[in-house]
Amino acid sequence: MDLDWVKDFLALAEHRTFSRAAEARHVTQPAFSRRIRALEEWVGAPLFLRGAQGAVLTAAGTCFQPQAEDLMRGLDRARREARAAGAHADASLAIAATHALSFTFFPGWIRRHAPFETLGALNLISDSMAACEAILLAGEVQLLLCHHRADLPTRLDDGRCDSVRVGADSLVPLCAPSAAGAPLWPLNGPVRYLAYGEASGLGRILAASGVAAGHEPAFTSHLAATLMTMAQEGDGVAWLPLTLAEAAIARGLLVRAGSGELDVPVEIRLFRTRENRSAAADGLWQRLHAPARDRTSQPLAARA
Repeated sequence: MDLDWVKDFLALAEHRTFSRAAEARHVTQPAFSRRIRALEEWVGAPLFLRGAQGAVLTAAGTCFQPQAEDLMRGLDRARREARAAGAHADASLAIAATHALSFTFFPGWIRRHAPFETLGALNLISDSMAACEAILLAGEVQLLLCHHRADLPTRLDDGRCDSVRVGADSLVPLCAPSAAGAPLWPLNGPVRYLAYGEASGLGRILAASGVAAGHEPAFTSHLAATLMTMAQEGDGVAWLPLTLAEAAIARGLLVRAGSGELDVPVEIRLFRTRENRSAAADGLWQRLHAPARDRTSQPLAARA
């Protein structure tokens, strides 16, 4: 049995149509259908009823779904724990960062505030916001870098964590330009909406803002980089972090699909729990709270 079959099953159970599930899994529909049939043969019972309205779980599929979800959660937890064990053995500082920030913001930010010659070993774990929250609260990393809004509390705002603002960003509606330079998918007309999945912190922020309300998702992913690629290829409009998309905007690969009133301002924040501390994490924290003129001279491991 291939684990990809289980992921395919869960995608089809969520999206209810083979075409949308195959798109979410980044495979062709014929290949996706073959993998679902292979899983059903392995289980020994049909898992879906196929009809004009899409795919509906059978009684066997309904029974199988929670077991499949538990299996994937268990494997993900085992992966995180094994990865954390390796990180603790070799790294003096472990930081979790959401995918969008690890891709563009993190490298320049860490160089400014903690030169590598002062860091020792550094381990960066990049994952979805939901996974990063779990990693931090489980004590597997000392710090978490993420997008945040004060009016949208998260699991990290319940008193267990401290945080510091380290930057600012905006979610901007973007799409590919037409040959004339106009947006291919202007928001004043019908659009293909490229949306964030439930595990995405950006998705939570965007949903709470209401600016994308009324747009039915044509594609869903928790990866902003995936949405950006699809937007550049003309597949729809996505609200993308400016820190991630600004280079593509400058090169003319993306243009605004709507006015600035549809932008969603967000903070970039660094979180830490009050229990899981280390000299390296404390040193970086102190640098971030030091006056700007002192940050270039204060060593990472300095203590208050």
